[in-house]
Amino acid sequence: MMWVDYTINQAGSHFKVLGDWEGEVMGVQKDGTPKDHFLYKPGDVFVVNENGWVCKSDHLSALMMKYEESKVDNTSK
Repeated sequence: MMWVDYTINQAGSHFKVLGDWEGEVMGVQKDGTPKDHFLYKPGDVFVVNENGWVCKSDHLSALMMKYEESKVDNTSK
């Protein structure tokens, strides 16, 4: 699927996907009522894999442990 109706705003290392109205990508219709589908929602966690794909992850605690382990590994080198 190719999504071309969105704009990506970047501020430093953060970015935000913008639709035609505030909240469109997070499941809010133009009139403010909920949609049945969304690109992402508050609390979602994404990881970029080695091929550059942004992948949703439901394993935040495992991700944080892996990150902490990588910091320890890098300091011991």
